[in-house]
Amino acid sequence: MRDVPLFDLTRQYEVIREDVLEAIDEAIKSGKLILGPKVKAFEQKMAEISGVRYGVGVANGSDALYIALKALGIGEGDYVITSPFTFFATASCITRNGATPIFADIDPETFNLDLDQVEEILKTHKKSDRIKAILPVHIFGQTMDLERLATLREAYGVEIVEDCAQSVGSLWKMKNGKSTQSGSLGKASTFSFFPTKNLGGYGDGGMIVSDDKETAEHCAFLRKHGARKKYFHDEIGINSRFDELQAAVLLVKFKYLEEYITERIRVAYRYDELFREKGLAEFLDYPSPVDDRTHVFHQYVIRVKKGSRDGLRAFLKDRGVGSSIYYPKPLHLQPCFDYLGYEKGELPVAEKACDEVLALPVFPELRGEEVEVVVEWLAEYFKSNR
Repeated sequence: MRDVPLFDLTRQYEVIREDVLEAIDEAIKSGKLILGPKVKAFEQKMAEISGVRYGVGVANGSDALYIALKALGIGEGDYVITSPFTFFATASCITRNGATPIFADIDPETFNLDLDQVEEILKTHKKSDRIKAILPVHIFGQTMDLERLATLREAYGVEIVEDCAQSVGSLWKMKNGKSTQSGSLGKASTFSFFPTKNLGGYGDGGMIVSDDKETAEHCAFLRKHGARKKYFHDEIGINSRFDELQAAVLLVKFKYLEEYITERIRVAYRYDELFREKGLAEFLDYPSPVDDRTHVFHQYVIRVKKGSRDGLRAFLKDRGVGSSIYYPKPLHLQPCFDYLGYEKGELPVAEKACDEVLALPVFPELRGEEVEVVVEWLAEYFKSNR
């Protein structure tokens, strides 16, 4: 059996290479390499796909989160509810602004925030009057319940800041049958264009989108050291400008985004089909693909129910199959957050997920026979570890 990588960017590059090189050459020839016309064009594309009016390009997804919260005035003495089962930047952006994260547990099926627990915190937390925002993460590309989030926003007067780093192009199907985009609900919503993302650059990049002009303008000058006018600083911002070269690359890739999403969902359907054929539901839980594009499969994450997750990962590695663990330790138990006072067992669903989850190969160019190889090895592992 052949080796199967977790992710391979080179296959995609072979298809778009000429267009990318032409776009980069055009950007360099223009001499406008920071916040130039391609950045403006890409900002507009991201605003449109998010269902809002404004986009603000920044240096990376972490800066996008930090700037978004700062622009909303969240700072010392304030609290923000977020997930313990996500990348570190989702929580560190809160503390970097001087505020305090409150971690709510996650839903065991979607790995997204458990909104029942979020509402309970909003009702009962001793500092509930200082809870200024909910920062949900559309984890692995699966959209949160945007309708429920909107209800919580209205009922408790909190802002929503969506972390869409993994969910570009994903939708939420409303009760009325219509769909709305991830990123459309937040007063500010953020994206990452890290190379492995569904829409990834050839380097770092991030975006804040908003339907509120004042918020977008605030974010735009915060990314330039807090200056609306050069050398005149209204407040202390940071240097987080979006490169014209990354915008040039991403404008090329944007044309293929729908195809990339379709192909990721194709891979998910193939896993689903093969898992059922092999009878693997006894041994693992896995995300079933859906037709309404509420999941765009930035990651394809299984949960190992029988046997050892780490043993399975080692078994796959020995046979040339890539995998990864997102995430091995929940944020509320990270040493840097000891001061918050969380103890092991307080958020059991997130803690259990960290012990059981494993991301399998998923990217648009992954071949059907490679998916079959992955599943054959999974079946072999569970057969020998009954």
